[in-house]
Amino acid sequence: MAEVTGGLPASRLARVDVEGWLKRCLLLLASAWLAVVVILPLLQLLSKSLLDNQGNFVGLLNYAEYFSTPALRNSIGNSLYVSVATTIVSVLLGFGFAYALTRTNLPGKGVFRSIAMAPIFTPTLLNGIGLIYLFGRKGLITRGFFGAIPGVDIGLYGSTGIIISEVLFTFPQAMMILSVALRMTDARLYEASESLGASRIRTFFAVTLPGVKYGLISAVFVCFILAFTDFGAPQVVGGNYNILATDIYKQVIGQQNFVMGAVVSVVLLIPTALAFIVDRIAQRRQVALIQARSVPLVPKRDAVLDGAALGYCVFISLLILGFFATAVFASLVKVWPYTLDLGLWHYSFKGTGGGGYQALCNSIRMALYSAVFGTALTFGAAYLIEKSRGQNVLRQASYFLSLLPLALPGLVIGLAYIFFFNAPGWDVLGVRIPNPLNWMYGTMAILVLSNVVHFYSVSFLTATTALKQLDREFETVSESLGVPFYVTFFRVTVPVCLPAILEVAMYYFANSMATVSAVIFLYSADTPLASVAIANMDDAGDIAPACAMGVLVVLINVLVRMLYSLLTRGVKRRSQRWTIR
Repeated sequence: MAEVTGGLPASRLARVDVEGWLKRCLLLLASAWLAVVVILPLLQLLSKSLLDNQGNFVGLLNYAEYFSTPALRNSIGNSLYVSVATTIVSVLLGFGFAYALTRTNLPGKGVFRSIAMAPIFTPTLLNGIGLIYLFGRKGLITRGFFGAIPGVDIGLYGSTGIIISEVLFTFPQAMMILSVALRMTDARLYEASESLGASRIRTFFAVTLPGVKYGLISAVFVCFILAFTDFGAPQVVGGNYNILATDIYKQVIGQQNFVMGAVVSVVLLIPTALAFIVDRIAQRRQVALIQARSVPLVPKRDAVLDGAALGYCVFISLLILGFFATAVFASLVKVWPYTLDLGLWHYSFKGTGGGGYQALCNSIRMALYSAVFGTALTFGAAYLIEKSRGQNVLRQASYFLSLLPLALPGLVIGLAYIFFFNAPGWDVLGVRIPNPLNWMYGTMAILVLSNVVHFYSVSFLTATTALKQLDREFETVSESLGVPFYVTFFRVTVPVCLPAILEVAMYYFANSMATVSAVIFLYSADTPLASVAIANMDDAGDIAPACAMGVLVVLINVLVRMLYSLLTRGVKRRSQRWTIR
């Protein structure tokens, strides 16, 4: 008779111990991987900011030089101004749109939501280029639709253009966050307010706003971080209006001053990190507001409110569609605004820099690799952190490392990766330590890795949310039946969480196609990218081909999203059949 301990055979206990040891090793490996690709490059960036161009330690002298240079010092105030202005406008517009989608009987909610989400698939460089064709010196609105009506010059180049571009970029983010917050409100609070005879305005300020305050705080800081760290749109329409993100690019690419680029990166990182911390605190408190007895709010029909919501959503949707229509039209015009013949001249990319269709193919490859490897790494790490027992210190450390990339601007990641991966080795206490990852520099691998790290945190939170919905009893029952944890993972966890896994993959693909900030320092002549090609063509004055490349990026993202929806509809239905009672 087999020896029995605690109700389980000794052989099974031994297997459970082995599996627990294996889980701990995998969790430790996931933590070590995140530390290597996040912490070590940041430390390398910080150390570079304390050295001179000859590699001698100078302490804070570089920072003193930075703050003593008026042009560089003014960039901080400029960045704060455009970020705050963008945040105010985006949150107000996003709240109105989210309110219409969640609190009214608006017809066609799915269509309006899809239109509002369209800017997510767009490189921010295209936002700036599209605005040039609308409000530039020869823009469609500036010239009064080619002289048909009086024109309007808004003074695009500078803070005005940056704010408009960033609002277009951050509006979908604010709308998504506030939509979730508005859906979570308890209907009983509105019933109590109505029974007490409170007016709609009083109810709005006493019930609605307090109920979504943490969502509002989160939307504010997310929009602030995105606007504060974006590089694409300010590079196109910023003109002589310097901000921190463009300063990094000018220092590194324009002047080859990597030390000052590191200094500006650290300065850019500080407000972003502070905003990230406040956002994390707000989201933790928001979770505490959810109650098991909450009743979902069902909007009542109101002709006035529903009509106002429809008009508002139609207006915002027309602005977004008008912007994209202008970009597509401009990419087809032969010579704007003189020869308006339509054709595909600019889609040949002849005589332009950036790599043309090779760059587009490289971007597709990079996005696919990022989606596959990023999804596997993200979901695997989320599973180990969420479903492992014990090892609380290690799990908390891994969780912190998983959220840290959310506070890192793409330009900071790119520059930190230059310093870390380009180094052949380091001298530590007189001992030469070779860099085993040096081979990645200048290859497709480092581009994929930068994207995985850049978009890791949001994907991790998505995967963690899905895993939290899966009861721990699945693992407990599997252990009691002697089923290895990896079998349970592939047969139970992955199928149940498949919708979230597919969304994470789509998120990686779309963002990797559109991003420019994280990869503009890392691409090489052998690996040109579409988003970087847009920046290079715009710098060279080839605005129409740059617009054409941006349109192709958007088109590919939209087509992939449609194909993804068609191919995964049946898969999702089969994997979620267990939810049907």
